[in-house]
Amino acid sequence: MSIHNQSLLDDTGILGIEDASVVIVYTEWNDTVINELVAGCDKTLAQYNISKVAKVKVPGAFELPFAAKQYWEHTQGTGAQPGAIIAFGCVIRGETPHFDYVCKGVTEGLMQLNLELPVPVIFGILTVDNMEQAEERLGGKHGHKGEEGALTALKMISMMRKLQQSK
Repeated sequence: MSIHNQSLLDDTGILGIEDASVVIVYTEWNDTVINELVAGCDKTLAQYNISKVAKVKVPGAFELPFAAKQYWEHTQGTGAQPGAIIAFGCVIRGETPHFDYVCKGVTEGLMQLNLELPVPVIFGILTVDNMEQAEERLGGKHGHKGEEGALTALKMISMMRKLQQSK
Protein backbone atom coordinates (compact mmCIF):
# COMPACT_ATOMS: atom_id res chain seq x y z
CA MET A 1 0.00 0.00 0.00
CA SER A 2 1.32 3.43 -0.87
CA ILE A 3 2.08 6.04 1.77
CA HIS A 4 -0.82 8.15 0.45
CA ASN A 5 -3.26 5.27 0.87
CA GLN A 6 -1.97 4.57 4.37
CA SER A 7 -2.72 8.15 5.46
CA LEU A 8 -6.23 7.85 4.07
CA LEU A 9 -6.85 4.90 6.36
CA ASP A 10 -6.15 7.08 9.39
CA ASP A 11 -9.55 7.85 10.87
CA THR A 12 -8.51 11.17 12.38
CA GLY A 13 -11.30 13.67 11.87
CA ILE A 14 -14.18 11.18 11.71
CA LEU A 15 -16.18 12.12 14.78
CA GLY A 16 -19.83 11.93 15.76
CA ILE A 17 -21.26 11.01 12.38
CA GLU A 18 -23.32 7.92 13.27
CA ASP A 19 -26.47 9.68 12.02
CA ALA A 20 -24.90 10.44 8.64
CA SER A 21 -26.39 9.06 5.45
CA VAL A 22 -24.60 8.01 2.29
CA VAL A 23 -25.80 7.00 -1.14
CA ILE A 24 -23.71 4.63 -3.22
CA VAL A 25 -24.27 4.96 -6.96
CA TYR A 26 -22.65 2.08 -8.80
CA THR A 27 -22.59 0.31 -12.14
CA GLU A 28 -23.68 -3.16 -13.12
CA TRP A 29 -20.89 -3.27 -15.72
CA ASN A 30 -17.75 -5.13 -14.53
CA ASP A 31 -19.82 -6.41 -11.63
CA THR A 32 -17.10 -8.63 -10.14
CA VAL A 33 -15.02 -5.53 -9.47
CA ILE A 34 -17.95 -3.31 -8.55
CA ASN A 35 -19.43 -5.80 -6.08
CA GLU A 36 -16.11 -5.90 -4.25
CA LEU A 37 -15.87 -2.09 -4.18
CA VAL A 38 -19.38 -1.83 -2.76
CA ALA A 39 -18.71 -4.61 -0.22
CA GLY A 40 -15.58 -2.82 1.00
CA CYS A 41 -17.51 0.43 1.24
CA ASP A 42 -20.35 -1.25 3.16
CA LYS A 43 -17.87 -2.86 5.56
CA THR A 44 -16.20 0.46 6.33
CA LEU A 45 -19.49 2.33 6.74
CA ALA A 46 -20.68 -0.39 9.15
CA GLN A 47 -17.46 -0.02 11.17
CA TYR A 48 -18.46 3.61 11.79
CA ASN A 49 -22.09 2.66 12.57
CA ILE A 50 -23.46 4.31 9.45
CA SER A 51 -26.80 2.60 8.88
CA LYS A 52 -28.45 5.06 6.51
CA VAL A 53 -27.06 3.77 3.23
CA ALA A 54 -29.01 3.90 -0.02
CA LYS A 55 -27.86 2.22 -3.22
CA VAL A 56 -28.58 3.06 -6.83
CA LYS A 57 -27.43 0.75 -9.62
CA VAL A 58 -26.98 2.06 -13.17
CA PRO A 59 -25.99 0.25 -16.38
CA GLY A 60 -22.57 1.80 -16.97
CA ALA A 61 -20.06 4.36 -15.73
CA PHE A 62 -21.27 7.08 -18.07
CA GLU A 63 -24.64 7.11 -16.26
CA LEU A 64 -23.15 7.68 -12.80
CA PRO A 65 -23.24 11.51 -12.78
CA PHE A 66 -26.83 11.58 -14.06
CA ALA A 67 -28.03 9.05 -11.46
CA ALA A 68 -26.23 10.85 -8.62
CA LYS A 69 -27.83 14.16 -9.57
CA GLN A 70 -31.27 12.60 -10.00
CA TYR A 71 -31.01 10.96 -6.57
CA TRP A 72 -30.07 14.28 -4.99
CA GLU A 73 -32.94 16.11 -6.67
CA HIS A 74 -35.42 13.36 -5.86
CA THR A 75 -34.58 13.56 -2.13
CA GLN A 76 -34.70 17.35 -1.84
CA GLY A 77 -37.12 18.39 0.86
CA THR A 78 -37.66 14.84 2.08
CA GLY A 79 -35.18 14.88 4.95
CA ALA A 80 -33.50 11.88 3.32
CA GLN A 81 -30.75 13.70 1.46
CA PRO A 82 -27.36 12.06 1.82
CA GLY A 83 -24.38 13.65 3.50
CA ALA A 84 -22.22 12.28 0.69
CA ILE A 85 -22.55 10.47 -2.61
CA ILE A 86 -20.06 7.75 -3.52
CA ALA A 87 -19.82 6.78 -7.20
CA PHE A 88 -18.29 3.40 -8.06
CA GLY A 89 -17.46 2.25 -11.56
CA CYS A 90 -14.74 0.34 -13.37
CA VAL A 91 -13.65 1.18 -16.89
CA ILE A 92 -11.22 -1.31 -18.39
CA ARG A 93 -9.24 -0.18 -21.42
CA GLY A 94 -10.20 -1.86 -24.65
CA GLU A 95 -8.83 -1.51 -28.14
CA THR A 96 -10.96 1.52 -29.05
CA PRO A 97 -11.00 5.19 -28.01
CA HIS A 98 -14.19 4.39 -26.05
CA PHE A 99 -12.10 4.12 -22.84
CA ASP A 100 -10.84 7.69 -23.16
CA TYR A 101 -14.31 9.11 -23.92
CA VAL A 102 -15.97 7.32 -21.02
CA CYS A 103 -13.22 8.18 -18.53
CA LYS A 104 -13.25 11.84 -19.52
CA GLY A 105 -17.04 12.09 -19.46
CA VAL A 106 -17.44 10.40 -16.08
CA THR A 107 -14.62 12.41 -14.51
CA GLU A 108 -15.98 15.72 -15.77
CA GLY A 109 -19.55 14.81 -14.82
CA LEU A 110 -18.69 13.86 -11.26
CA MET A 111 -16.41 16.87 -10.85
CA GLN A 112 -19.24 19.14 -12.01
CA LEU A 113 -21.53 17.59 -9.39
CA ASN A 114 -18.89 18.26 -6.74
CA LEU A 115 -19.07 21.92 -7.65
CA GLU A 116 -22.87 22.08 -7.94
CA LEU A 117 -24.15 20.00 -5.04
CA PRO A 118 -23.78 21.03 -1.40
CA VAL A 119 -22.47 17.56 -0.48
CA PRO A 120 -19.29 15.81 -1.54
CA VAL A 121 -19.38 13.42 -4.48
CA ILE A 122 -16.66 10.82 -4.03
CA PHE A 123 -14.88 9.57 -7.15
CA GLY A 124 -14.59 5.79 -6.87
CA ILE A 125 -14.03 5.05 -10.54
CA LEU A 126 -11.32 2.57 -11.41
CA THR A 127 -9.74 3.33 -14.78
CA VAL A 128 -7.45 0.43 -15.52
CA ASP A 129 -5.80 -1.35 -18.40
CA ASN A 130 -6.81 -4.86 -17.31
CA MET A 131 -8.39 -7.00 -14.59
CA GLU A 132 -5.05 -7.47 -12.83
CA GLN A 133 -4.83 -3.71 -12.22
CA ALA A 134 -8.43 -3.69 -10.98
CA GLU A 135 -7.69 -6.49 -8.53
CA GLU A 136 -4.68 -4.56 -7.21
CA ARG A 137 -7.18 -1.87 -6.17
CA LEU A 138 -9.46 -4.31 -4.37
CA GLY A 139 -7.17 -4.98 -1.45
CA GLY A 140 -3.91 -5.49 -3.29
CA LYS A 141 -0.84 -3.29 -3.38
CA HIS A 142 -2.91 -0.18 -4.17
CA GLY A 143 -5.26 -0.57 -1.21
CA HIS A 144 -9.00 -1.16 -1.32
CA LYS A 145 -10.70 1.64 -3.21
CA GLY A 146 -14.14 0.75 -1.85
CA GLU A 147 -12.95 1.13 1.74
CA GLU A 148 -11.06 4.30 0.83
CA GLY A 149 -14.16 5.75 -0.85
CA ALA A 150 -16.17 5.23 2.34
CA LEU A 151 -13.46 6.78 4.51
CA THR A 152 -13.21 9.77 2.20
CA ALA A 153 -16.99 10.27 2.37
CA LEU A 154 -16.98 10.07 6.17
CA LYS A 155 -14.10 12.52 6.48
CA MET A 156 -15.85 14.95 4.15
CA ILE A 157 -19.14 14.66 6.05
CA SER A 158 -17.27 15.33 9.29
CA MET A 159 -15.48 18.31 7.76
CA MET A 160 -18.75 19.76 6.44
CA ARG A 161 -20.36 19.42 9.87
CA LYS A 162 -17.44 21.18 11.54
CA LEU A 163 -17.75 24.03 9.05
CA GLN A 164 -21.49 24.32 9.68
CA GLN A 165 -20.95 24.35 13.46
CA SER A 166 -18.36 27.12 13.18
CA LYS A 167 -20.87 29.53 11.58
